Amino acid sequence: MDTSAPLLGEPLPVELMNTIWADRDGVHDALIDAVGTSAWLRAVAPRTELLTPDEVAALPPSALEQLRGRLTDLRDALRRLAAAATEDTRTAAGTGPGELQEAVARLNRAAGDTPHWSALSWTPGQEPSRHLRAGGEGAAAAVSALADEAVALFGQDTRHRLRACPGPGCVLYFMKNHPRREWCSAGCGNRARSARHYQRHRRTTV
Repeated sequence: MDTSAPLLGEPLPVELMNTIWADRDGVHDALIDAVGTSAWLRAVAPRTELLTPDEVAALPPSALEQLRGRLTDLRDALRRLAAAATEDTRTAAGTGPGELQEAVARLNRAAGDTPHWSALSWTPGQEPSRHLRAGGEGAAAAVSALADEAVALFGQDTRHRLRACPGPGCVLYFMKNHPRREWCSAGCGNRARSARHYQRHRRTTV
């Protein structure tokens, strides 16, 4: 099963934020249950060094439900931090007025929950390479590594490139990786342009 969340090629912390998404039927949560959580984890596992899709598929229901709780807690904290970083005022985004310091504390707890570290491999005659290692179960360590990546995102100047998509009804975030980028996706840009065209046409015909 494919995840219902839009995967836009953003950094994984932003992809996690975007497991809250919207369409004409309203706002949706791709991590609403264990099935959705498993689908999202399998989709992003190839982008991690600590988890494979097969390992996700092999997780027992109890472990998957525990991971779902950790991911949603981290996701909600990241969306609160993103709202602060982007001055997001979209009421549909569901970030809520929660305390910023509580979101910071939840992120820091997630980053330190399962030990993970960098290790160097260097075989004579070959190029050295960096790998991630974990002191616990791979899926839990992957969540902590994702949180660690989010700490880097918000703790450095990269947070200034984070944007709340201004598309009609959109609740997604994206990284502004090009000076002309305004929307999370081409689809949002097309909807925004259509909405502006409709409003201009309506004004001229009234």
